[in-house]
Formats: sequence, C-alpha cells, structure tokens
Amino acid sequence: MATAGDVWIIDLGMVAKVRPCLLLTNYPADDELALVTVLPHTTALRGNRWELSIPKPFLKPGAFHLQQVQSVSVARLERRLGTLSPDEWNCVQARLADYFDL
Repeated sequence: MATAGDVWIIDLGMVAKVRPCLLLTNYPADDELALVTVLPHTTALRGNRWELSIPKPFLKPGAFHLQQVQSVSVARLERRLGTLSPDEWNCVQARLADYFDL
C-alpha cells in the first residue's frame, strides 16, 4: 500500500513523462477520490530555492521540485522505489510549509 513518504515511479502523462515522485498523501480510503498528491523528481535542475535535493540510491542526481505539487490517479502509480527517512520526510514537510507560507 502506498503511503506518504514513499517514492514511486508514476506516469505523469506525455509531457511530464514517467518519473519518480514523492507521495505527500496516503493511499485514499474507499470513500475518497482515487487520488494521491505527489511531488515530482527532476534531473533538469534550474538552481532555484524550491528544488529539494534528497540523495537516495534509487534516484538519479536531481531534486524534488516544490513548485510542481500535483494530484494524480492511483492508477498511475507503477512501482515503489523506496521511502524517505523520518528526518528526510520532516525536511520535506518544513520546505512545503515554507513554500505554501503555512
């Protein structure tokens, strides 16, 4: 079962390609929309403040891009690559809070 903090290969469509994404939400319950909110990983870095690099052996060098938060159908989840550590997950949450000015 997919949970927040997992990194999955997800089909984001023709333009965005199939790429690793960090799940920001847990797998939905049966009475909820079949969506998860994700943070895509990119290797095309621009060097801006919203790129969050978390080196993992299952990811190419790159970063999660906080400006690309999106929800996708659970049908697009292809395979689980791994998960973030609690410290890495806390870092993501703090950076998202900063990005969304929460």
